[in-house]
Amino acid sequence: MNIGFFGLQFSFGLQQSNMGPIYSYLGASEAAMPLLWLAGPMTGLLVQPLIGALSDRTVSRFGRRTPYFLIGALLCSLGLLAMPYSPTLWVAASLLWVLDAANNVTMEPYRAYVGDRLDPDQRPIGFLTQSAFTGLAQTLAYLAPSILVFWGMDRDAVDLNGIPHITKAAFLIGAVLSLSTILWSVLSVRELPLTPEQIAEMRREPLSARTTLADIRNAVRDMPPTMRKLAFAMLFQWYAMFCYWQFITFALARSLHGTSDASSAGFRDAALATGQLGGFYNFVAFVAAFALVPVTRRWGARNVHALSMLAAGAAMLAIPGITTQSWLFVPMIGIGIGWASLMGNPYVMLADSIPPQRTGIYMGIFNMFIVIPMMIESLTMPLLYNNIINGDPRNVLYLGGVLMVAAAVATMRVPSGRPVAASA
Repeated sequence: MNIGFFGLQFSFGLQQSNMGPIYSYLGASEAAMPLLWLAGPMTGLLVQPLIGALSDRTVSRFGRRTPYFLIGALLCSLGLLAMPYSPTLWVAASLLWVLDAANNVTMEPYRAYVGDRLDPDQRPIGFLTQSAFTGLAQTLAYLAPSILVFWGMDRDAVDLNGIPHITKAAFLIGAVLSLSTILWSVLSVRELPLTPEQIAEMRREPLSARTTLADIRNAVRDMPPTMRKLAFAMLFQWYAMFCYWQFITFALARSLHGTSDASSAGFRDAALATGQLGGFYNFVAFVAAFALVPVTRRWGARNVHALSMLAAGAAMLAIPGITTQSWLFVPMIGIGIGWASLMGNPYVMLADSIPPQRTGIYMGIFNMFIVIPMMIESLTMPLLYNNIINGDPRNVLYLGGVLMVAAAVATMRVPSGRPVAASA
């Protein structure tokens, strides 16, 4: 079931590690960078609640979630193929909108699918295993350019727009993985069939724009207290993660190579370093996600997640002061632990607090708690960058670290679910 999630997260990993450099190669300034990343949060805000509501009510011969997997995977593959061939900045920004919309069409039904198939006592391992596949996929996505260089591709070979050939090859691999892994997952793990009672309930109010919007409105009105409390913690942690993804390459270019010139060899080396460090922290996340399963069962998702956010915050605060690449792998352990928990434990807390028949729509609404902080960051950072941040991307990472610590404090205010007893 999680094989399809692998391909989806490989796509996200390519975006996280390469969109900043691609925008820079095409002439974007550092201060404008957050605005160019608006595609992700905007499409997530619009698409995921809508797709969540639709997938809860869809009745088809393929199931209620599967049609969205397939449509999203096809569009995602096409977007990945086209992205590194963007001739101008506006083309790259437009393709990111298409690519993120496609990823979001696939993402929400996949999370709901886990809730559909697993009993409450299985959800910690289900969502944290999904987190592990996120770590593994993004490890390979971040490392893909470095692996291609190791296999003999020239790291300095670029096209007329300055985009490296290794970047184009990595996106081609991502396009193939995105479609093939979703197809494999759909064919190997079928959806559980709906009961006659479930089908009758859906057909009593057929799928329409009116019922979809009414479902979203009613779900927001009836939102469980746990979910409302989680919103505050999510604000801090996702603002911080967007700061990290957008500015890590620029921060490393300054701290490791003393440059801000996107056409320099030092900047390309910083982009490769971002991939190598990102691959490492995602591998840590892959291992940590499995390690967190028994810890979460024993101590509860809330407590484990708060400690993980502290580890990520400490790491972000340490990165700007490190001037040797080999030492940067140490704080990546904290980033990896935080990323593993962030992709699993909030969903454990959520899934235990929502009604099963509304899993799709609440997973979609929960995504708003991710994308709204990203939107706030994208809109406020250009205003802060040259004034409060002093035009230095390393200061953006300091801000991210402080916000991660705030996320840990806010997480401890979420009502504590009862830890799930370990299975015999």
